[in-house]
Amino acid sequence: MGMTKKVIACGVLALLGYLAWWPVDIDPKGWTPPPMADARPPTGSLASIEKIGLNEGQGPEGVSLDALGRLYAGYADGRVVRFAADGRTVEKLGQTGGRPWGTFASADGHSVLVADAVKGLLEVSGGQVRTLATDAQGVRFKLTDDVVRTSQGTVYFTDASSKFGIDQMMADVFEHGPNGRLLRYDPATKKVDVLMDGLHVANGVTLGPGEQYLLVCETLSYRVWRFWLAGPKAGTKEIFIDNLPGFPDNISFNGRDGFWLALFAPRDPVLDKLLPRPALLKVAYRIPEALRPQAKKVAHVLKLDLQGAIVADLRDDGPQAFAPITSVRERDGMLYFGSIEYPALGRMPLPGGVATGMAQKDGGG
Repeated sequence: MGMTKKVIACGVLALLGYLAWWPVDIDPKGWTPPPMADARPPTGSLASIEKIGLNEGQGPEGVSLDALGRLYAGYADGRVVRFAADGRTVEKLGQTGGRPWGTFASADGHSVLVADAVKGLLEVSGGQVRTLATDAQGVRFKLTDDVVRTSQGTVYFTDASSKFGIDQMMADVFEHGPNGRLLRYDPATKKVDVLMDGLHVANGVTLGPGEQYLLVCETLSYRVWRFWLAGPKAGTKEIFIDNLPGFPDNISFNGRDGFWLALFAPRDPVLDKLLPRPALLKVAYRIPEALRPQAKKVAHVLKLDLQGAIVADLRDDGPQAFAPITSVRERDGMLYFGSIEYPALGRMPLPGGVATGMAQKDGGG
């Protein structure tokens, strides 16, 4: 064998050894996803989304509104901002020094709750940023994700992962570990309680009609849970919708007849085949991130009725799509969109055939 062939052979062996045995910081146990349901045609298009604040900042992940229709979001550089209702002007409300994701504005806009992926549960008011909570039961938040507040002031929020931080988000994907939590913050006692744990990336959270229950997205299991707050089922949980066609991100109640759910990306058949095989998941995780297959850029939101059935399916998979969509809210005949990557907020009229909703009383909707 010539020298060149020996070098190539040694390189191949080294690569195989690296992929097979190099230590990694994940411990996948294996999970078999449900078979993907047959693809449905969309019921409407998202191709007409208007861009708000284009290039004002990167990745306004979680959009919320106050009673005047002003828009709130946080950028990748740590800014929390407010846009006028017409989207033409913007003002900086605060700088978290982290990565603000979910936002929930008070009805009057005087304060904004922020789920900051790095800093924890925050409140922005009067130009100041105040930390409300950074841990629950002695376990620090690693990836605070979304937040909602009741009419009585109780705050519910999610910690997507108690193990991996913002610089290791793909580790959660490959490990598929039960690291996510649904949490409650009591502003009177400053206490944080864990309502649900063991979630495979706890993501969006919203209140249901009459604040009787919460819905919380479990992103890596393709489903949404319902956690009851009142009535005979109080304190119990049940699956609201399962086997979704993509990764559920944020979810919001339209104040009347249903919920809007943002899908970050479609399910990946290759990932679904890897998930039951821990050894192969470790091999895939060792591949440099730049060389791994990337999530498809598809703008996709679903409307769910109050029983968890899909009643509208809006998409855009074109090259100029506003994608990925990570939050969606309905207000006065319009849909508003946030994105963890796109350099703008989005807005478009509700498509024909989708009934309008009314505003929530305490902002955030």
